[in-house]
Amino acid sequence: MNLDLRIPMGMMFTLVGVILSVYGWATRGSALYARTGNVDVNLGWGLVLLVFGVVLFVLGRRGERRARMRPPKPPATDGRRRGH
Repeated sequence: MNLDLRIPMGMMFTLVGVILSVYGWATRGSALYARTGNVDVNLGWGLVLLVFGVVLFVLGRRGERRARMRPPKPPATDGRRRGH
């Protein structure tokens, strides 16, 4: 099984980033951010997570594509078993 963990992790971070960014954008300027000096932390970190998730996803897809283009390794021909 050839599963590159960057793909599902990238999708998860992208989804959380979108949710957090939308929430931060929707609550912009509210009294919710008075304790943070009126800094919209949700929007900022949502964008960071969104960018991180997209980068992970793109790198995972690129690695998957490269793995498909790479020729398979030939089996060992010396007659000895490898592994266990």
